[in-house]
Amino acid sequence: MAKKDIDWGSLGFGYIETDYRYLASFKDGKWDEGQIITDPNVTLNECACVFQYAQTVFEGLKAYTTEDGRTVTFRPDLNAERINQSAARLQMPTLPEGMFIDAVKKVVKANEDWVPPFGSGASLYVRPYIMGTNAVIGVKPADEYQFRILTTPVGPYFKGGAKPLTIRVSDFDRAAPNGTGHIKAGLNYAMSLYAIVDAHEKGFAENMYLDSATRTKVEETGGANFLFVTRDGKVVTPKSNTILPSITRRSLIQVAKEYLGLEAEEREITLEEVKDMAECGLCGTAAVISPVGKVNDHGTEICFPSGMDEMGPITKKLYDTLTGIQMGKIKAPEGWIVEI
Repeated sequence: MAKKDIDWGSLGFGYIETDYRYLASFKDGKWDEGQIITDPNVTLNECACVFQYAQTVFEGLKAYTTEDGRTVTFRPDLNAERINQSAARLQMPTLPEGMFIDAVKKVVKANEDWVPPFGSGASLYVRPYIMGTNAVIGVKPADEYQFRILTTPVGPYFKGGAKPLTIRVSDFDRAAPNGTGHIKAGLNYAMSLYAIVDAHEKGFAENMYLDSATRTKVEETGGANFLFVTRDGKVVTPKSNTILPSITRRSLIQVAKEYLGLEAEEREITLEEVKDMAECGLCGTAAVISPVGKVNDHGTEICFPSGMDEMGPITKKLYDTLTGIQMGKIKAPEGWIVEI
């Protein structure tokens, strides 16, 4: 299938309408079979639960063209697991076994000419979401829902590509309430918009959020997890029950151990420790790994020995290995790559 005539290398991380999207509806206690549709517009009642009480959850994953021309996605089973965890937390119906991956395959296949070619630095972003659609004015869950998937070709999440970012320690809280865990919900992300706009206005790419209880431990940013490399070459990521259980972060920990032979662990990381780290990156589906060169802690600058001018050496090895697996250049662990 011929690819669309697009300057793939100049793409940013924005929405471009593709030809097809997926829709399944939940009514009378069950999901229908779902279908591929062409209309990008959604028509709902003004009192739909998603508008009144933000009863919606979402996921994010990518489709890639491999070196040998195949179209693949990366670990969609974990996205399927996580969207059901998020849905259950917001009293929404979960998706039946296999429905999520089947829907992803169908919508990516339908939009295969929108999947950027190998070597372009771009990918097809896949955004599945579920929302309450019937009119609800009392505070309660909806009775009817839609499960939709849109796709859009994207380039790097942060402007400047691999250029190291400058971020700040934020005074705002980002975490979900203690003990509930982080869900991928519209309301949760909307709560971070004020902080990210404020950061951008002050010249920072992102916020470093600290735990809300003690404000001494590193949590996450608005749209990614942190990954640090210690001065003795160990890969560490923050551990907390209020940050997003990132699929990319989990994959990078496994890559560090099994492919690069590095020590890697998930543990609590204090803000005090950050100044002693050798490298820092932001990791997630959208960001993959974006290097951080500097953290501004209320006027005090923390500069990492590796990463001020370019991605640090260990972060670069992690990035190259993970993207190599995703693009089919490096053999993947069993089940990580799903071919369309």
